[in-house]
Amino acid sequence: MLVGVLRLELLLHAPGSLKEKRSIVQKLLARCRNRFPVSCGETGLHDKWQRAEFGFSLVGYDQDRIEATFADIEDEIIRSGQADICDRLAEVLHY
Repeated sequence: MLVGVLRLELLLHAPGSLKEKRSIVQKLLARCRNRFPVSCGETGLHDKWQRAEFGFSLVGYDQDRIEATFADIEDEIIRSGQADICDRLAEVLHY
């Protein structure tokens, strides 16, 4: 069994307040949940209105597929036009 973990730090383009940030974060996370077989959530930078940290996890049996899914998630976030990825940390744990 393999467990993939991805942490992304994002620079959000549009928010002018924490309320606007919350709306963008919720939309991006919902989009990722609907399109990919992952668990995800906002994991940090809650008090920064132009930054967000997302965490993703995925259980699978094929490391290449896990890494490809993570790349697709990153592409989806960039294509949304709502954010740029500032930092990325991905790991695949073997059990």
